Amino acid sequence: MRSLAVIATLFLATLISGCGLFPEEKDETIGWSANKLYTEAKDALNGGSYSKAIKYFEKLESRYPYGRYAQQAQIDIAYAYWKDMDTASALAACDRFIKLHPNHPNVDYVYYLRGLINFNEDQGLLGSISNQDMTERDPKGARESFDSFRELVTRFPDSKYTPDAILRMKYLVNALATLELHVARYYMKRGAYLAAANRAQYAVLNYPDAPAIEEALFIMVKAYDALGLIDLRDDAERVMRKNFPDSEYYVRGLERQQPWWKLW
Repeated sequence: MRSLAVIATLFLATLISGCGLFPEEKDETIGWSANKLYTEAKDALNGGSYSKAIKYFEKLESRYPYGRYAQQAQIDIAYAYWKDMDTASALAACDRFIKLHPNHPNVDYVYYLRGLINFNEDQGLLGSISNQDMTERDPKGARESFDSFRELVTRFPDSKYTPDAILRMKYLVNALATLELHVARYYMKRGAYLAAANRAQYAVLNYPDAPAIEEALFIMVKAYDALGLIDLRDDAERVMRKNFPDSEYYVRGLERQQPWWKLW
């Protein structure tokens, strides 16, 4: 029994010290130059081995923090994190690069990448309506995407990424306005007319160029009418008739004598 206890003690000591049973994995990158590390990281990235690319980029920045490869690695690692489905790390890498290198020649791309990350993160919001209640959706990602693209367009109007950013901004504006309308419809159907009017008004004030504004004004007319707020109803209708004289909602029954619930 004593011999067994001694053997067990020695075995545990070996495990704790990590001696010999499981030899440490050899670091194949030891002795690699900055150019070698960057080339291997880019090859891994282009080949879809995102975790491997991230590991190499991290080693590059750690070993050669002041070289030109390190700065490019900080950009590429953000992209690698994004492709590896690690959105939080990708955004953090973008923010870090912008803070450290605000005047870098490629900082416009980082703003664009940050916009793309949030844009694709929110495809559930921006795509077709799913079975999820739209009132449960969080538009935070879409708004942050819009802000990134707007900063790119404002600061770098001649950037090669600006034209695509502008198109995405237009899409985002209408998507956010449409989200407000989904919530407004939700309130209308439940008789929460004031809440419906407020959400529609928010869309009108914040996204005035979105196509969805036509319906937002319509909701305001119906909601104010249901609340008996005649002046506000008439103001909303006057704005709607001026901007959308041929609106389909007139045909569908904008006139106040028809119950609002027959119009949906």
